[in-house]
Amino acid sequence: MLSYIARRLAMMLPTLVGITLLVFLLIALSPGGIGASLRVSGGQMEASKAAQLEAYLEDRYGLDDPVLMQYARWLGRISPVKFGARDQVTPSGELVRPPKDVKPLFLGDSWFSDLALDDAAKARLAALPPPGPLLDEAQVLEEHKAATRAYAAARASYVAATRRLKDAVATYAEETGIAGAVDADGKPVEGVLARHDPVDAAPSWQPVQAAALQALESLEAAEAAGARLGRAFDARPFPEVGVPIIPGSLSLAAPDFGVAFSRGRPVLDLIATALPVTILLNVLAIPVIYLIAIPTGMLAAVRRGSWVDVGTGALFVALWSVPTVWAGVLAIGYLANKQYLGLFPVSGLHDSGADSMLYLPRVVDGTLEPGYLLDLLWHLALPVACLVYGGFAVLAKQTRAAMLDNLSADYVRTARAKGVPARAVILRHVFRNSLLPLITMFVSVFPAMLAGSVVIERIFSVPGMGSLIIEAINLRDRELILANTLMIACVNLLALLLADILYALADPRVSYD
Repeated sequence: MLSYIARRLAMMLPTLVGITLLVFLLIALSPGGIGASLRVSGGQMEASKAAQLEAYLEDRYGLDDPVLMQYARWLGRISPVKFGARDQVTPSGELVRPPKDVKPLFLGDSWFSDLALDDAAKARLAALPPPGPLLDEAQVLEEHKAATRAYAAARASYVAATRRLKDAVATYAEETGIAGAVDADGKPVEGVLARHDPVDAAPSWQPVQAAALQALESLEAAEAAGARLGRAFDARPFPEVGVPIIPGSLSLAAPDFGVAFSRGRPVLDLIATALPVTILLNVLAIPVIYLIAIPTGMLAAVRRGSWVDVGTGALFVALWSVPTVWAGVLAIGYLANKQYLGLFPVSGLHDSGADSMLYLPRVVDGTLEPGYLLDLLWHLALPVACLVYGGFAVLAKQTRAAMLDNLSADYVRTARAKGVPARAVILRHVFRNSLLPLITMFVSVFPAMLAGSVVIERIFSVPGMGSLIIEAINLRDRELILANTLMIACVNLLALLLADILYALADPRVSYD
């Protein structure tokens, strides 16, 4: 058994890589790519600022790199094995990394290899603020803050200048008719353009030269700012994370799931906020389903063809046929609406004054004050009811079918012929041998506990994992989608392994030796 578990655990790693890579490619190759909604978040802002915002997002998150390089960088962040200099962590928990290398000038090795700055540009670069002192801890922190601001501004300026240069080059390529020099998105293809010498007499060449000079000046400013930030980072303004294995080259540290594009918050913080809500819903719903469906299925199998069998089967199938959306809307419209019964809250998890409540209910002057706990359960009553009613049919029918298969087996007739009490036959023999399909259904519950119910959470305004995942998909928030994918995939694989272990415990005939 132990060797089998070890093999299964070893196979999980390539499986997880394959799943996350597939999801990563689906996001990256979808229309608009990763973070597409953020690129148009500027609304009616002027074109130059919108282009600068788009370029900044691509540069900050590496969206202008090849897809596989982006995925490799993401794997490196979530891996506990880290290469290179160790990250540092601020008192607020934010990770600080060494500055990224500035990308070389577009077509800098071919068209602009002999491009040089004029005296005015050199004077502007020489006038940049010099690095601050690094004598004590306070000066190190202050210099790191100043260097970070300067580097962010210089880097944003450079990527915006690069965007203007690419636009000018694309216009030039279309005017001169260079085949294949502009892709379907209107972006110039550097490999094609590098094989052609520029035509200085073309009317659109002067804007290209002017944009190249601006980009070159921005490049040198960004490189100087990056060197300043690197010097401040090397002074260790914050504590380093992880455990060094080879100083400066290899270390072990906790996985980093990054910052969500859409909300600007760490992914783990968002998951830590939404996951307890979804788990709470399922922890309340799943026991209700099992405590009702399994005994009912067992009773239906034992009394096959009776009114109990027919009645419960018809009732559960009828409930299963009711769409969750319709049930949720009816529950709000009749059970929560003040114009009708008004027995339950309409949405959310708490009343507006829940923060001032005591945790447990109490009676004051003959009036019941619900308290924080009872208020929470009262708000969850309708969402849990909508989660529960559809699960009775499948589990009860599966229990009934598994029990019927074993009730007609030879060992049951033998046990009865030997005088074993009917209760012992049903519980100790038939039910135990009927557990295998129920175990399969039981382990499928765990991924659902993490993914959440999108419909229920949307209808009742419950801030759980379902709502979080849907929002991430709509915004193509790569970091959030990948973190949820990895988490759900891990739980799925571990649940399947748990099912195999439970099979061996429930049925002695199952062996993995």
